[in-house]
Amino acid sequence: MRRNKKEPPIKIISHRGASGHRPEHTLASYELGARHGGDFIEMDLVSTSDGALICRHEQEIGDTTDVAERPEFADRRTTRTVDGRETEGFFAQDFTLEEIRTLRAVERMPKVRPENAVMDGTYGIPTLREVIELAKSLTKELGRPIGIYPETKHPAYHVAQGLELEPTLIAELREAGLHGEEPEVPVFLQSFEAESLRKLADTGLPLVYLMGTEESWLHYTTPDGLAEVASFAHAIGPHKSLVIGTDDEGNLGEATDLVEDAHEAGLLVHPFTFRSENHFLPANLRSEGANTEYGGFAAEYEAFFEVGVDGVFTDFSRHAFLAREFFLDPR
Repeated sequence: MRRNKKEPPIKIISHRGASGHRPEHTLASYELGARHGGDFIEMDLVSTSDGALICRHEQEIGDTTDVAERPEFADRRTTRTVDGRETEGFFAQDFTLEEIRTLRAVERMPKVRPENAVMDGTYGIPTLREVIELAKSLTKELGRPIGIYPETKHPAYHVAQGLELEPTLIAELREAGLHGEEPEVPVFLQSFEAESLRKLADTGLPLVYLMGTEESWLHYTTPDGLAEVASFAHAIGPHKSLVIGTDDEGNLGEATDLVEDAHEAGLLVHPFTFRSENHFLPANLRSEGANTEYGGFAAEYEAFFEVGVDGVFTDFSRHAFLAREFFLDPR
């Protein structure tokens, strides 16, 4: 059943910005995502050694910056265990914000997105404060709300390192007027860790519990589990396969009951992550081109819109925007 136009529109969450078109977590990527029709700028937050919140996919920044090519930082390479996974590289916690500002962003998936890799070295590493300023500026310029959608990345790990994320996040949101029921621009706060969301409850902002595909998450996809989530969050951000999986041949399969059950529990549903390249699409939606070329992404969006999701995390905000416009009014 198609949604009535009077119902709240499906939110387009620009995942790390327009990361299908620009290196992720850069101001250029965030801005383009909004200009392409995105409703929210989505970012991951990690901490520097001096407690600044910067936007990176992980604490390990070797895959997304040029730090490995900088001889002055060669002695920072180390091995750390983050949430049970041992990783070698360069970690944001070993750099001050001043040092981070000397680094340049690089494309995280150069083989899939070679056109983005051409822009390696062009953009710097943004802070949360800079993204908030960008969202406010774009809201005024575009004449529509451009919200922010920050994720606390590995928050328990940060606590163990003496770099707790939540107090700084709360302070910066309050300083920017982004708290309570009517923030200056819309805000969702997200995390894979329930304890982090509980720490953020006093902001008065909607909280999103992210859900992966590992067996440990399965309880939270049940009615009882969703009722538990509803006690500390306002929405879920499930991996999209928890909403519509794939069959044994890799084709897009049948929808689960997750959206219906979540709505019954009073939760919004924002699945992640939609990407347009053949490399990421179900087998039956891939085009005949290379893995780097676009496939039938519109059909994937439509399948999820039909199920009733309330928003989508996407690397291609323009594609999601056009799919949403057609879905809401196919004339």
